[in-house]
Amino acid sequence: MGALLAVEGLELAYGDVAACRDISFEVAAGEIVTLIGANGAGKSTTLRGVAGAMRPRRGRILFRGEDVTRMRSHERLLAGIALVPEGRRVFPFLSVRENLEMGGFRHRGDKAKVNALIERMMDTFPRLRERAGQRAGTLSGGEQQMLALSRALMSEPVLLCLDEPSLGLAPIIVQEIFRSIVAINRAGTSVLLVEQNARYALETAHRGYVMQTGTIIAHDTCAALKQDERVKEAYLGRK
Repeated sequence: MGALLAVEGLELAYGDVAACRDISFEVAAGEIVTLIGANGAGKSTTLRGVAGAMRPRRGRILFRGEDVTRMRSHERLLAGIALVPEGRRVFPFLSVRENLEMGGFRHRGDKAKVNALIERMMDTFPRLRERAGQRAGTLSGGEQQMLALSRALMSEPVLLCLDEPSLGLAPIIVQEIFRSIVAINRAGTSVLLVEQNARYALETAHRGYVMQTGTIIAHDTCAALKQDERVKEAYLGRK
């Protein structure tokens, strides 16, 4: 059986400027795979390409053996790929519950199913239950990240794409978010993680790919990458 996600020779561009070139990697069913690298390395661009938010210039994306390269983002969502974008991007003037209902549009014809999923999300993140009627824009950054995660999970994705989940959050909230990511994975959802905090990423994921100026320069298990001198020097700091 092939990989759950296989990205082959992907090139993504903004206008005439290539942001990523010849990107190839895989995510197996049940894995957390992380893309790490400095700002501007092309991590988020690659993730957007996988989720369908950008149309690739070259290469292809296979998901569950099907070529989804030309699929639009909502078609990929229906196929089982969900994106939690950088900056969370909740609907600020809708309530927490309404945001979750928006995430469940795949099941919009089944109200009981949507309600059951909302209950599951609120069991996972009890603070969302406490703030169910509150406008999402008034939540703290950590609460908005919990909501963005939950909104994506409302579609019951096979692959969850996470873009910088720790961005702008206090360390104690970051720890909680990453514990949630591990729990989501253990419950059966594969994860493709883009994260500026390489230490958290490598402690959370099973395998990692290191990106630099739009290309992949190294890949290995996260245990091995943590011992790689280039990774230690560039992303983990001296010890």
